[in-house]
Amino acid sequence: MLIVLRHGQSTANAAGLFTGVLDAPLSDQGIREAHTATVLLNLALPGERPPTTGTGSPAMTTAPAPAPAAAPVTLFTSTLTRARQTAAIVAAGLARPPVGCDADWRLNERNYGALTGRSKDDVRAEFGEEQFVAWRRSVAEAPPAMGDLLYDEFAGTALFRALPAAALNRTEALSDVITRVDAFLTERVDPLLACGETVLVVAHGNSLRALCAVIDGLSDGQIRDLNLPTGQPLVYRFNARGRPVPFGGRYLDSVTALAAALTLANEGGT
Repeated sequence: MLIVLRHGQSTANAAGLFTGVLDAPLSDQGIREAHTATVLLNLALPGERPPTTGTGSPAMTTAPAPAPAAAPVTLFTSTLTRARQTAAIVAAGLARPPVGCDADWRLNERNYGALTGRSKDDVRAEFGEEQFVAWRRSVAEAPPAMGDLLYDEFAGTALFRALPAAALNRTEALSDVITRVDAFLTERVDPLLACGETVLVVAHGNSLRALCAVIDGLSDGQIRDLNLPTGQPLVYRFNARGRPVPFGGRYLDSVTALAAALTLANEGGT
């Protein structure tokens, strides 16, 4: 089982900014979303649901039935603060703590180049709706590259000084993110799934769009239309041929998640 979780709302999300590699923390709402996601995960992970009586309430007077064997859970997160905060809240709240928790820069959010930190409303007003949507939603088109001043500002942070040079480009198309996420899946996730483990990936709207694109084999049009809301766990199970069942996975709280995804789409997307 593979579970993907977009971090809770960040302060930059709340402010309507192009966030990308901007290292914004969770907002208060984002912290609440991370805790809610943890509750959903505890209900979904094998062996974690409390035994119940025939009425559906927790058993109080009878000995609990043996829990099904629970696969080990390994947690991966990006190196950005909002994802690491979400992962820490989840790891601390899981009834069965992860056997491993590791950060991998290849899960970092897409670099929005010169748009980083700018208001989305301002960018839309300056460049027009068509260009705004192309920069946000297309697979192949990258935003304008960072200039030297902005690039050097990010390169000089403790975060990026500790990462490989490849972790910070001047801009990225979603196709670039798909390439690095695909390599991460092949190297780190596929071997664990093959051993029957459960993998939980906490990352970002675009790096998880890239992950879903690889797993589901999405077309460019399907990738463009995919929106992943914050704080909503999406579960993938796989058949004997390694294909996801069902296609596109299943949200643990489908009603809330799909409503939030529709709101995202109306705002211009993830």
